[in-house]
Parts: sequence; structure tokens; C-alpha cells
Amino acid sequence: MKRREWLGLTFATVALPLATARAQTAALVIFAAASLKNALDEIATAWTKETGKPAPKISYGASSALAKQLEQGAPADLFISADTDWMDYVDQKGLIKKNTRVNLLGNKIVLIAPRDSAVAVNIKPGFDLVKALGGGKLAMANVDAVPAGKYGKAALEKLGAWAGVKDKIAQAENVRAALLLVARGEAPLGIVYSTDAAAEPNVKIVGAFPADSHPPIIYPAAETRDSKSADARLFLDYLKSTKARPALERQSFTVLVKSASST
Repeated sequence: MKRREWLGLTFATVALPLATARAQTAALVIFAAASLKNALDEIATAWTKETGKPAPKISYGASSALAKQLEQGAPADLFISADTDWMDYVDQKGLIKKNTRVNLLGNKIVLIAPRDSAVAVNIKPGFDLVKALGGGKLAMANVDAVPAGKYGKAALEKLGAWAGVKDKIAQAENVRAALLLVARGEAPLGIVYSTDAAAEPNVKIVGAFPADSHPPIIYPAAETRDSKSADARLFLDYLKSTKARPALERQSFTVLVKSASST
């Protein structure tokens, strides 16, 4: 064998394990619904401290936007959606590993106001949301695409309040942006998840929507089809473990999976 060929073979033999090692040590990339930020940041910090692995890189946003990014080829190892519709969407596109999909969490939607607001609302069929707004706007995530907005619209329609407020909506790109509008006093009321209200000290809950006024709020999680990270399954298992449960419950999430001890 010529020396040049031998060197080329040696380089290839060495380069392959190096590439594999880099893949194994690269930080996990997670696409997650914006409403998960506080809980997931806490869990990721604990997981990194416990395992010594690189801190996950988490991209938060509207589930709809994250699903579209996955469709366009954005690299991620895990996807956690705030509803089953957008997980179904990426599933139908063949973008997740079906056998890893799990319904991880449940949530609730609530009506919030700035912390010093005197508004009190009894949410029931026929309630007068227009009067409660007092001429202001109702902050909501995009009602056509973002799960929190879709849930909110469905609830308002079921309760007979949508027609009166549909032209008084301040639509935001995701639920955390809607939360911020109320926290800053830019909107007198908003519809967000109870977990968002728990994470923001500058707002308070002034009413809770009945569970039967909207579809069940379910957060599914799955590994992406193109993930090569061994840590993806490990982190997903950690999310389902007893170690992650306290952080999730502190933010008012309902854990839907039966917790197991973490490895």
C-alpha cells in the first residue's frame, strides 16, 4: 500500500471515532413550548448537575412555530408541544420517532389581570367579559395557531363570550408574550396557562376556565427522527422520573406519566 493511501486510511480510521465522540458530547437540543420555560430550565439545570453532561440548549416558542421549524430542517433532539395537534403534525410528516412519543403533562387555562387589579370574574356560560375588559384588550396567544390561544378561543366560544370580544383581542406570538402584556399593564386581562400565572409575580388569576369548556390540554414529548444523541432518551426518561416531578408540580403542571426512579 502506498504511503499516501495508508495515511488516508489512518486519518479516516481516527476521524470516525472523533466524530462519534463529538456527537456523544454535543449539547442536547430541545424545542419546547414557551409555557414550559421555568420548569424545564430548572429540570435541565438539575440534570446537568447530576450527570455532568453539557447543559441542554433549549429553544422556547409557540408549538406551531417550533413544529414548522422542524419541518424546515431545524436540528433538534427532542420536541415538547403544548398540544397534541402539533405533535400529530410532525408525526404525520415523519419527523419524530413514534415509539418515543409520550403524553407528558396536563395544564389549565386561566384568566389573569395585573397584580394590583380590582377585577373579579366569575367564568360561567354567558359571563360578561366585555364589561370586565373595561374598554381594554384581551391578551391571548395567536388564536388560530398557538395551542394556548386555540384553547382560549374554544373556551370562550363554548361559554358564549367569543362574539363579544373577538374584535378586542391583543394577539401575541406565544403564551409568554401574552403573559407579558398583562404583567406590564398593557392589557387589563389575558388568557394563559395556570403555569404561566404561577411563574409571573406581576399577575394574578381572576378566573379559571371549566375543564369541559375546551379540549383537554396535553403536552406530548418525543425524540425527533434525526436525533443522534444518546442523551435524548436519557433526558426524556428524566422528565418522566420522580426527580423532575417536583419542578413540574411547583409550576402547576399535572404530570400524566407514571413517574419512575431516574437513572
